[in-house]
Amino acid sequence: MKSKSGIGLKDVQAVYGGPEGDLWELVMGQQIHIGGFKSSMDLAEKAGIGSGLSGIDLCCCNGAGMRFLTRFRGVAKMTGVDATPTVIERGRRRCKAEGLEGKIQFVLGDVTASGLPGGTVDFVWGEDAWCYVVDKAKLIAEAARLVKPGGTIAFTDWVEGKPMTDPEADRFLTFMKFPSMQDLKGYSDLLESNGCEVKTAADTGRFAPCIDLYLNMLDQQLTYDALRAINFDMDMMGALAAEMQFAQGLARAGKVIQGLFVARKAN
Repeated sequence: MKSKSGIGLKDVQAVYGGPEGDLWELVMGQQIHIGGFKSSMDLAEKAGIGSGLSGIDLCCCNGAGMRFLTRFRGVAKMTGVDATPTVIERGRRRCKAEGLEGKIQFVLGDVTASGLPGGTVDFVWGEDAWCYVVDKAKLIAEAARLVKPGGTIAFTDWVEGKPMTDPEADRFLTFMKFPSMQDLKGYSDLLESNGCEVKTAADTGRFAPCIDLYLNMLDQQLTYDALRAINFDMDMMGALAAEMQFAQGLARAGKVIQGLFVARKAN
């Protein structure tokens, strides 16, 4: 697992509570994860998540994943946990606007110690966000605590594929505000050590094509909108573009991938 000291929750809150978070949403949509709708549907189908189930979304951001699950998978009830007030309030407004507030609730809190009752939901969900959590061992332990025996932990995340060099990892983690990045085996080991059987731990193959798409959109269509999101700061735009191009190189080399994980908690 690659890690970077000095990055923590306040850095993540600054991103998603400010213009950089607005820029990510401009490029990626409300579903701020690689692959958007298709990725969510793929994960839900592989995990067998469907009608009448209840779940918890750890690092729920603006709740787009929960809105997807209730609207397109028939999930009966979702609770989202996130530590950034800006995205929680935005999520509540969006759920109300879509008429889904009766099925979705938000909790402002620590995803590694949510305070929610244990063993009460059918599944725990996450999409490309657990990379922001400092203590991934505690996060997986919390996910396993929350889900019922026989229940499912299903998530995607940005993980290391082929090994990055230390300078590559340092630059990428600094840019993305990731305190650390797991790999496929690291997450699998954590799930197994918390009494879960890993059903799937695989590279989705979506990461590099999506990064190419985002950069093309910024260059060919969304330049003005992106500049407006960051108060027309050309220097900031140039710096962000350089880091995104660096990330593109890592993606094309298979060093950063989107991992998909499905695990079952023992009965």
